[in-house]
Amino acid sequence: MERLSLADGVPERFRGGIVALGNFDGFHLGHQAVVGRAVARAAHERRPAIVATFDPHPVRYFKPDCPPFRLTSLDQRERLFAQAGADAMLVFPFNAGLAATSAEDFVRLLTSEVGAAGVVTGEDFTFGARRGGNVQLLREVGAGLGMAAEAVAPVQLDGGPVSSSRVREALKAGDMATATRLLTRPFAIEGGVLHGDKRGRELGYPTANLELGRYQRPAYGIYAVRVRLDDGSEHAGVASLGIRPTFDPPKELLETYIFDFAGDLYGRTIEVALHDYLRSEEKFDSLDALIGQMRKDEAEARRLLL
Repeated sequence: MERLSLADGVPERFRGGIVALGNFDGFHLGHQAVVGRAVARAAHERRPAIVATFDPHPVRYFKPDCPPFRLTSLDQRERLFAQAGADAMLVFPFNAGLAATSAEDFVRLLTSEVGAAGVVTGEDFTFGARRGGNVQLLREVGAGLGMAAEAVAPVQLDGGPVSSSRVREALKAGDMATATRLLTRPFAIEGGVLHGDKRGRELGYPTANLELGRYQRPAYGIYAVRVRLDDGSEHAGVASLGIRPTFDPPKELLETYIFDFAGDLYGRTIEVALHDYLRSEEKFDSLDALIGQMRKDEAEARRLLL
C-alpha cells in the first residue's frame, strides 16, 4: 500500500488504474461497497486499484469552526483501504485551488494527472466548484477522455441507507452496537499518549491518555475497549471518555486503563476501539466512591471482552 499525491506525481505503475473516488470518512458499509467494486474491477482488468480521498474533509475547509465530526484519521483510512485490497491511496489536499476547480477540469485532472482508466463512486457523490459535478457529468466528460465511470447504489441497512451521518448519530447516542454494524468494526480513536496529572495512577488505575482532536465526540461515559499498540499487539481495557466531572478543572480526554499491562506508553501512538458503552460519566462525592465504581466498571468490561 502506497500513499500518493499529485505534488509528487503518480508513478507510472499506478497510471491506468481504477480509482474509487470519495471522502470515505468512516469507511462504512457504503464506502466499502464503492471501494470493493473498484478493487474487483481493477482485478478483472488487471489494473492497479487506487482509493482517492480528500484531506481535510471539504466540510472542514468550508466551515473551519464547525464542531469535530471526523470518524477516521488519514492513517486509519490508509490501513482500512489496504485491508480492502487497494494498492494505493491518493490524497487530494482540499484547499482553495481544488475548491475553485470546475467539475469538468477535475475530471480532466483525473485522466491527465492521475491517469485513471476508470472511476467508481457513490450515486450521490458531487464534486467541483459549487458542487457542479455529479455522476452523470463524470460519465459524460470521462467518456470523451477515455475514462469509464460508474456509480454504486447506497447500501441499505435497517430500512435506510448507510451514511456517515447515521454513524455519528449512533455515536452521540452511545449506541455502539449500531455504530459497529454500520462501520463493520468498532469506532476507534488514534493518537499519541500524553502525560497527564497521574490521578489514575494514584487511584490504582494508571491510564493512557489521548486528546480527542477532530474526532466526532461519542457520548461521554465509560467504555469497554480494545487497544492496539504501535507494535501491533492488542489489549482489552476500560476507558473514560469525557471531562472527568469529579476533578477540577474539567478536561476533555480519553483515558484508558489497559488490563494487565505495565509498559511505558508515553509518546507512543495507540488506537482505542470503543466496543461497549457501560454508563454515562458521573461526579462522585468521594475518591472511595469513585474507586468503588471503577472496580465495577473494570469487572463489567472484563466480562464483556475476556
